Amino acid sequence: MTLSLSPVLPPPLMMSEPGSFAALTLAQRWPAVVQRIMSEHSFPSEIVNALESLVAELKSGTIRSLSDSAPDASAWESDLQPYLDRPWLDVPWFFAEVYFYRRILEATQFFGSGEWQGVDPFAIQKQTSLSTVMSDVRAIASQSSSETDIANDPTGCIEPIKIDPNKQWQQVLWGNRADLSLRPTADADSVHQSTQSQLEQSHILVDDTLALMAYLSPSKPGSRIDWIADNAGFELISDLGAIDWLIGQGLAETIYLHLKAHPTFVSDATVADVEHTLATLIADSDYSTQRWGQRLQSYLEQGQLQLTADWVWTSPLCFWEMPALQQNFCDSALVVVKGDANYRRLLGDRHWPFTTPFADIVAYFPAPLVACRTLKSELVAGLSPAQIATLTQQDPEWLTNGHWGLIQFVP
Repeated sequence: MTLSLSPVLPPPLMMSEPGSFAALTLAQRWPAVVQRIMSEHSFPSEIVNALESLVAELKSGTIRSLSDSAPDASAWESDLQPYLDRPWLDVPWFFAEVYFYRRILEATQFFGSGEWQGVDPFAIQKQTSLSTVMSDVRAIASQSSSETDIANDPTGCIEPIKIDPNKQWQQVLWGNRADLSLRPTADADSVHQSTQSQLEQSHILVDDTLALMAYLSPSKPGSRIDWIADNAGFELISDLGAIDWLIGQGLAETIYLHLKAHPTFVSDATVADVEHTLATLIADSDYSTQRWGQRLQSYLEQGQLQLTADWVWTSPLCFWEMPALQQNFCDSALVVVKGDANYRRLLGDRHWPFTTPFADIVAYFPAPLVACRTLKSELVAGLSPAQIATLTQQDPEWLTNGHWGLIQFVP
């Protein structure tokens, strides 16, 4: 699969670019990620030494093969070939980032056979993040209440609320700010507070919601929607709210929720994270939250919501390098692409001019798509020169601080 835009692709974002967010990530963010998981777990000395060696390696070491025998080991062996024995600063940023998190799992013996097999090193952060946002979860649950929930509510407090599609998609977008890897030293409460700050409509740099909703009108319902998830916690809650709404409104008969095959990027959602989230909703003391969790669980049992995890989502491949993309999504009425890392996959994490039409770059994609992403890396497409000039003057960190968002739809 190749891009139809041009036979010549822009160069990739590299770790070595001075002053870049990638350079900051290597120097500060990644060591902080490792330090935090060491402080949250009673790892044996063998694992501690492996993690400390990984941090030391970032500055002076080189890329090497993986030493575990995980199901993705052979794929990684192939993906690593162009970069073996090269310094970390001498490889593309997206590759280095995905590889770094895979190395954490190697160091913590996630794929081993001992005590730490299958132990998510980020689970404490993800579960704490969810517990911190429960008051907001209950507010979303009350807005998601069905007529049956309202009729059977023993408290009499649930009222019918007509959900504004614009607000629904904005909630999906701004939920993407709840990224634990962006601020690895922050506690869950401060991360959540940053997602709740009031952001004006003007902070959505491209908003194709009207075109998206015209495409998804009930008179032309899509039978299948594929939802490529990003973070657990509040973002997953926002995603589940939208999934409930899409199914409830008859805009989708089945939604496939694509999740990571293993923990990565600190807060990226796995099947286990979805199961924990639903169990938390069902066990909550709030009636509307219980009913919302039960309704989502019923979607799973009836096949309307399908959880799927593919190893490709934890690989360093961009979308046009994924051989099964055409097969996976050719029957989809819409693919929802969530988050910054998935947006980077769409663009190949390359230095496209920011004014390049988004639709031109993703012309290779086999289905209609909508990308909902807050900006946390130095790439973007589909902006005007005036927007870029204003943003550069107004907010020097606009590309990476998560305060600006996109809802970009390509039919």
